[in-house]
Amino acid sequence: MGKIITLFNLLPKFHQIALSVLICTLLFVVLIFPHGEKTTQRSALNNGEYALNTRYTVDINGTKKPAQSASLVHSTSKKRQQENASVNSHSLIQAKHDLSPIKLTTVEAQYQTEEFTVKKGDTLASLFKRAGLSSKDVYDITLLPNVKTNLLKILPGEEIIIAKDQAGMLVQLHYPLDPIRTLIINKNKDHYIEKITSKKVKYNQKFASAIIKTNFWNAGISASLTPNQIMQLATLFGWDIDFALDLRKDDSFSILFEKKYADGQFLKNGHILAAEFINQGERYTAIRYTDGHYYSEEGRSMRKDFLRSPVDFKYVSSRFNPRRLHPVTGQVKAHRGVDYVAAIGTPIKAAGKGRVIKSSYNKYNGNYVFIKHNDTYTTKYLHLKKRKVKTGQTVKQGDIIGTLGATGRITGPHLHYEFIVNGVHRNPRTIKLPKSKPIASQEKAQFLSLSQRVMATLEQNKQVQLAYRD
Repeated sequence: MGKIITLFNLLPKFHQIALSVLICTLLFVVLIFPHGEKTTQRSALNNGEYALNTRYTVDINGTKKPAQSASLVHSTSKKRQQENASVNSHSLIQAKHDLSPIKLTTVEAQYQTEEFTVKKGDTLASLFKRAGLSSKDVYDITLLPNVKTNLLKILPGEEIIIAKDQAGMLVQLHYPLDPIRTLIINKNKDHYIEKITSKKVKYNQKFASAIIKTNFWNAGISASLTPNQIMQLATLFGWDIDFALDLRKDDSFSILFEKKYADGQFLKNGHILAAEFINQGERYTAIRYTDGHYYSEEGRSMRKDFLRSPVDFKYVSSRFNPRRLHPVTGQVKAHRGVDYVAAIGTPIKAAGKGRVIKSSYNKYNGNYVFIKHNDTYTTKYLHLKKRKVKTGQTVKQGDIIGTLGATGRITGPHLHYEFIVNGVHRNPRTIKLPKSKPIASQEKAQFLSLSQRVMATLEQNKQVQLAYRD
């Protein structure tokens, strides 16, 4: 730069003036008429085609479009940054209390949600206090009917989700009433409103079957049945089969049951829809009708006047035998009943409806109960630990009349059960019991149609599984 100035000073005075005028002229032209690669600026025309001091973008087709000035772009960018920062600062905050956060789709993004697990000794007031809410909040929502009947009876382990605004005021509360229904409380201006939402419930059918190799329980587990389903199946056929005595190796069963889902999530197993049990070559069937009761595929009620067994199936130490050695005296004495061995305290059920004609104790029978069902049938229950009925009391089938024990002359804890027909002891395992009532005549056609469909489905599944096993 210094050399350029030195050369300029060496020029004659006239040349210096001319060169200065030329440089100034060029600078003036550049400043007054700037040119961009894709932009042009025009002065205003009387017809208003272009706006004053506005830069236009010229595309390849020659169309003019207003372009944002640098200051406007900067301002817009800054405004968007501020808006994003505002959204971020008000985003939904989820705090975890003993459980993983649950998404609240109905809560606005500017609210804060906290999930609480009800602890032992918690009340709604103490839980609200833990959530940073006041006693007034508790009072305000307890004016709602469903809060009084549900939320005031919270139990340990239950979940409550609370949403508050930036001022810390309660705006929404979620309280699951059960796996399907949820109580939701929303603030509406200066008061609260409530509603109960329900998930969409769907039922799918599931098939299961098994062949008994060791015992019924293990067969049920191998078929992926739950303990409750195994007991349901035993109860369902409990009028026809003594599950403690009558089962044999290679007996089999098949069932069709419901699986319950809510919004695609599995909830629990539903009702048994149809079942088949093959016991010692004899085929038994059960179908659930719309009245909630079960009938054989021909339409006869599964419920009969007597249960085959007065105790849930376990195992049996002695079967019916009219000439057996008494385990204590060693003498031949007719064992006119069946002994059911189970844990002390196992509930003993009345085999049928009747009147207790004796509830007492002696040194041979221990605690015992006799039930007269009608002029034909009487049942006896011996060696009880406790008697839960009194003489003269009326009982229904399945009522608990006592618990299994070891009282009287016995070698170990068990229930001795006798079945008497017209004064004669009969084998409760093989005695022909009174026939059950058929379905109402006006329902029979509809039931038989249902029976045909579900039993066809059951049989089809059996064939598929049989083919799969082969």
